This record gives sequence, C-alpha cells and structure tokens, in this order.
Amino acid sequence: MNSKRNKNSKKRIRYLFSGIVQGVGFRPFIYRMALKNSLTGFVQNIPEGVIAEVEGVSEKLESFLAGVKNELPPLANITQLESSNVEVCNDTSFKIIPSVAHGHADVHITPDAATCPDCLQELFDSRNRRYRYPFTNCTNCGPRLTIINAIPYDRVNTSMSCFELCEKCRFEYENPADRRFHAEPNACPVCGPQLKLLDAAGNLVATDDSIRTAIGLLSSGNILAIKGLGGFHLSVDAGSDDAVKKLRSRKYREEKPLAIMASNINKAKQIAKISKSEEILLTSPQRPIVLLKKIKSNLISDLVAPDVPNLGIMLPYTPVHHLLLENNFTALVMTSANQVDEPICIGNREALQRLQGIADYFLVHNRDILVRCDDSITFVVSEKPRLLRRSRGYIPQPLRLKDAYPSILALGGQLKTTHCILKGNFAFVSPHIGDMETPQARDFFHESITLMKRITESNPKIIACDCHPAYYSTKAAQELNAQKVIRVQHHHAHIVSCMAENQIGGKLIGLAMDGTGYGLDGAAWGGEFLVADETEFERFGHFQYIILPGGEKAIHEPWRIAASLIKTAYGPSWRKTALNLNLIPNKNQLELLDKMIDGKINSPLSSGLGRLFDGVAALIGSRRQVSFEGQAAMNLEMLATDSSDKPYSFEIIRQNGKPYILDITDIIKAVVAEMEAGRSATKIAASFHQTIIDAFVYMANEMRTETGLNRVVLSGGCFQNKILLEGSIDKLKDADFDVYCHKQVPANDGGISLGQAVAAASMIKKGLA
Repeated sequence: MNSKRNKNSKKRIRYLFSGIVQGVGFRPFIYRMALKNSLTGFVQNIPEGVIAEVEGVSEKLESFLAGVKNELPPLANITQLESSNVEVCNDTSFKIIPSVAHGHADVHITPDAATCPDCLQELFDSRNRRYRYPFTNCTNCGPRLTIINAIPYDRVNTSMSCFELCEKCRFEYENPADRRFHAEPNACPVCGPQLKLLDAAGNLVATDDSIRTAIGLLSSGNILAIKGLGGFHLSVDAGSDDAVKKLRSRKYREEKPLAIMASNINKAKQIAKISKSEEILLTSPQRPIVLLKKIKSNLISDLVAPDVPNLGIMLPYTPVHHLLLENNFTALVMTSANQVDEPICIGNREALQRLQGIADYFLVHNRDILVRCDDSITFVVSEKPRLLRRSRGYIPQPLRLKDAYPSILALGGQLKTTHCILKGNFAFVSPHIGDMETPQARDFFHESITLMKRITESNPKIIACDCHPAYYSTKAAQELNAQKVIRVQHHHAHIVSCMAENQIGGKLIGLAMDGTGYGLDGAAWGGEFLVADETEFERFGHFQYIILPGGEKAIHEPWRIAASLIKTAYGPSWRKTALNLNLIPNKNQLELLDKMIDGKINSPLSSGLGRLFDGVAALIGSRRQVSFEGQAAMNLEMLATDSSDKPYSFEIIRQNGKPYILDITDIIKAVVAEMEAGRSATKIAASFHQTIIDAFVYMANEMRTETGLNRVVLSGGCFQNKILLEGSIDKLKDADFDVYCHKQVPANDGGISLGQAVAAASMIKKGLA
C-alpha cells in the first residue's frame, strides 16, 4: 500500500545540464519531453547551461530522464548532469522561461553545422517561402560559433541582432513545437541577410539573381571570392586547367594542393576512392575537407593537387554552396581566401582590400562573421577519422580530460598554431590560427586569445609556451600579463597532447616524429623516442643527427639534405656518388657544400624524421626543391602508396648511457645502391617506409625491455603520413603494444597547445612549477 502511494506521489527534480545545450534546440526538446510525460515545471538557459525543474510522479520522471539521455537533438551533447530534489510547486503547465544572462558560464558553444536535410529540402522546394534563400537554417544546422559575440547564445549576442524577425519568422522562433524555436540565426528572404555580387573594385553588379550570375562567371573562368561561414573562399571551376592556373598564379601558390568542394557524394566518388568511413566523415554535420585517394579522371584538373596521392574534398555545407553547385560543376576549388601566411578574410571591406589582384568578383552578404574559422582537414586511418586541422565544425567543442586541472592558457608553437585554455576537466582548443610569419597572422594570434577567453569566460594567469626562444608565441608569453610562464619542450608537448585526448596518464613510450622542434641540447629535434609522463620525459633515443647545409634553405632545397646524407654515409668519396646520381644542380657547389658541412658553417644539426624524408625524396629524384612545407615527404608517400617491398637494415648505436641513436647510414647506402641498380623509385619509397616502421617497433621493443612499459603514444606531423601511421599501429599491435594515437586533435603542431596546457597544469598540481 505504501509503495503504491509513493509511486503515485508527486516529486519535483531540478536538473542542470552542462555541455552543448544552447542553440541546439535543447529547451524545446526538454519541453516536448516534459509534455510527453505529463510533467509540469520549466526549462531555462543560464550561463552554466540549461536548468529544468520537472514535477510529476516517479514513473513519469524516470521516463523523462531516459528520453532525455536517449533522444538528444542532433547537435546537443550533455557533458555533465546534476540533479536534486526540490520542493513541489504544483504547477499546472510546463514553460520555457527567459534566459538568465548574468553569472559564470559553463555552457559549451556549438560549432557551426552543415545545412540539415530538412532545410535542404526547403531550399529546393518552390512552394516553400525559403525557396532558394541562401541563409536557410534551423536549430539543427547553420552558423553558431562564427556569429557569436557573447554568452549566453541568444540572438541579441550574435551578428543576427541587427536583423529584426518578421511576423512569420517570429512565430517560428517563439513556438516550442517548431523546428526553429529559438534558432538564433533564423531568417527568411523578408527579414534576413541578403547576398550581393561585387566586381573587383567593389562596385555592385546589376543582377536579378546573384547566384545564377556567379555560376556564369565561374563557368567563364573567373575567380570568385565567396563569403562563407568562417571566412571567404577563393573559388574557380575545378575542372578548368586555365582557371586553376590563373588562381595559382595570382595567389602565388605554385604547387600546394587546393581544396575542392564536390557537388554531392556521387560526384565525389567519380574523382576519388571513398570508403564507408570516409563517406560518413564527408557527409557529417562538421563537413570537413577529407583527404581521399585520387581516381584518374578528366573531371578535375591535374593542377588542383599535382604530385600528391590525395584530393582534399568537402561537400557543400551552406545553402550558398548547394545553390552554386546545383547541376553546374563536378567540383569547385574552395581554398582559403588569403595571401601567403595570412589568415582567412572575414569582412567584406577586408576581402576587397586584401584580395585585390586575386579575385575578379566577390559574392558577399551582410551577416557579419565574428569569429575567423578555416575549414577543418581530416583523413581516415584504420577506419577512424583523424584531424590535420581542427577548426570549423569542431571548434569550440571542448575535449574532456581525465582530471580537473588549474586554469592555463597555452600558446602553441610557430607553425599551425592554436591556443588552448584548460577549465576544470575540459580543454578548449582554438580554431586553427596558422603560421606566425606575417603581421596579419600575429594580429589573429591575439584576436584568438581574446576569443578563447570570451567563450570560456576565463582569464588564466598562468601561460604555457614552447621552449624555442625565437618563436613568436614564446616571445608573446613574456609580454602578456601572466603570473607565471611555463615552457614545455616541443616533443614532450606532442606526447602529452595525445595522452590528454586519450585520457591516459603515467609513464609510457612516446614516439614524437616531426620535422623540427627546439631540443634541449640546442639542436633541432624531430625523431624522438621518449619515456614520458605528463610532467617530465627522458630522451631514450633519437634518429641520427643530419647536418642541414644552409640551415632553413635546406628545407626548401632538400637536395642539400640528400648531399649531406651521402657525405655522412660515404665520407670522402661522396662527391662521386652525388655526381653519379645527378644530385647537385650546380657542380661548383660541391666544394662549397664540403666546406659548409665540415666547418659547420650555417649547417645546424637535426634529428627530424621529416628532414630524413625530405632527403630521401631528393635522393631518389622525387623532389629536390619544394614550394611548400612537407611537399617532398608527400611525394615520397605518393610513390610508396601502391607498392610494397622488403625493408632495409639499420643499426642502433648503444652509447654509454642514453640516448640510443638510430643510425641511418645503412639505409642511405641501400637507397643509393638500389638507385644505381636501376630499381624503381616506387619500390625504394615503399622499402623506405617499411624500414622506418620497423625501426619504430624495434626501438619500442628496446624501450619495453628496459623499462617494462607497454603503452606507446604516436604523435608529431610525420604521423599525417597514412602509410607510416597505419603501418605503425598494425605492427606495434602485432608486437602486443597498447597503441594510442590522435583522433580529436591534430598529430601536427596544431595539437601541441593542448599538450603544453596539460603538461604545465600537471607540473603545478605536482608542485613542480
């Protein structure tokens, strides 16, 4: 009798939902779930997230909570749920009440999301009032981060605040049963943003339909600057050699691959090989660029991505993209609208000024972009998505950490820079900033710090940075108002970043493989075998140091690295070998190179695996000069992609004490011998890749034998190489190692801010800093 009375007695429970719960249709979802279960009470946005008080019998309350957990809206993500019993109020209805704007924010802002199927159907439905309207969106899609100015995420705090809702849009906005209830960017042709087409001088182009005119201009070979979600793209017909050539010439981008946007998944399958996992990634709400293996086709110009194995393909993610690509092109080039080493353009006037001499026309609109956000770049290895650049679609969704940490701001490195703020047990990584080579990039660097502080509502007084004294980020750390600056070694940060995203701690084996990072001995590191935890590391071993004649010049002219490798391997007879391989562009440089290397004149040392890849690529004639970072290594990967062969031998030099050195002399001699024997470059490239993978496993086994450690973490830009990453994962697992690698942040320098932050915070927690 008592149990029946308890079952039917009323209770009132107060829930606090934290995470991505604002701007994603979460309140109307709670409203509908409450009505479905005959509950009363209210739901409300607050700075900490969303609160809901629900009142009813226990059975219905249990059903409500189960429904909330199992039927979330597409973009919602609950990271924390708190509940408590409160006094019964005997409400007669359930209401959505106004937001509370004051307080300490723990809400997570939603990333921008691609146009959803419902909005896409409306876009092409001639009976719908949003037919062909380029700014159609709802609670399940559209701009989020890129239009936000402050928290909470309400229309008044976005760049939509200047667009007053018409009567029909307001009805949708205020109706809890509508898909657009409190969709902050909600708009229609009557009350919302509008497109316009400008010529190169900024004059309005007279047209009844900006989209159709833009299509005609693209079809005629013109370059268009198109305003998107997080910035402008420069666009041309990807099938036109002349148009692509003109874009490359004007943007001074000689050979670096250009991203393309295919009109749909079926068109994408005509130009690239796409697995099921890659298709899922391509069509996800994040709509990243996905690196996909090329298919030989005359549908796409060979100039889009010359001498590399992959095409960077994305699918349309805004109504403008869908309209431009409707029945018109196989694909459009959609590359970031900027000059070399500058950030992407976001403002109309900014684009007209900075893209002068590049774009022929500008397709713009009057909804301001408030947050710069490049397209994200991904690839799939071992059926799992991996990030090369984490930005639009993923930012600012935080990463959950295994522990709560002190508040830290980490500034990243010099290339592929990002920031990271730790707040409790979450890490917030900024959108991709890029390389710190120009004043504009450095302005964006500081703009991003302001953004990260604003969206996390925090102002960390402890700053983490790289050890390199010449990095702009390191210098900036000294100039910011910090109580403490903690420097974290570059490759240690790589390993900790991977540990952090995998929520693991304690000592383990770290393979940190990249091109360059400041070493504690003053040399450039980059082929590192570390025994590490969150706070410290030991350099167990490394790849043999390579001499880089000409310093930075050797990175742009990798034949110099190849010459150095031959000289190291063959000693005094190296000149004859170099001449036989036709390696040196100018034979008069032989004596100069000898003097530079022997006298260590502008010839720094590097253990970087990336530099070894560059040197071997030059050695086999694949790429002896490069026009962008990683080009030689990408060529080497392309050669090896469809080939396989036996690995070469190598030697581990065991010194008195560590670090052990992975000697590459035998590898270089084997490559030269096979070149002289006429073996194909594809076979040599394949053997070289297998050799490096075997070297990883061999050294990891040595480390396990000595330390008893069995967990291996893979990080660093070299693990962007699919062959290297997949082969390393497979062979290490075959050797019974537990292998951890990146999935949520890039393995390259785009991830080191996370590692810096967690390393610095761990040092503080342990009293080491």
